[in-house]
Amino acid sequence: EVQLVESGGDWVQPGGSLRLSCAASGFTFSMSDMCWVRQAPGKGLEWVSSITKYGGTLYEDSVKGRFTISRDIAKSTLYLQLNSLKTEDTAMYYCTKDCNYGIRGQGTQVTVSS
Repeated sequence: EVQLVESGGDWVQPGGSLRLSCAASGFTFSMSDMCWVRQAPGKGLEWVSSITKYGGTLYEDSVKGRFTISRDIAKSTLYLQLNSLKTEDTAMYYCTKDCNYGIRGQGTQVTVSS
């Protein structure tokens, strides 16, 4: 059974940083493309970043240069480093297997406000 467990979300002031984690199990993590997506209040799911099974990375334009996606294959864990956070980054953040929005964890809440 595929399991994805996100953690690391919190309340931070604008300009702050957070590191999100996603512990994966039930599938071959090293052979899967993984994505982070987010859902702001009242909005739909939005793709944020991807890392391919080969290690290539992509970012949505608004987070480019501020967020960094990475993974630890030995720990089957996906990460998202969030720097220079803005109020518009406030959302529930989910990791997804194969970048399939239907295969995601319960999410972790990031709130950016002063």
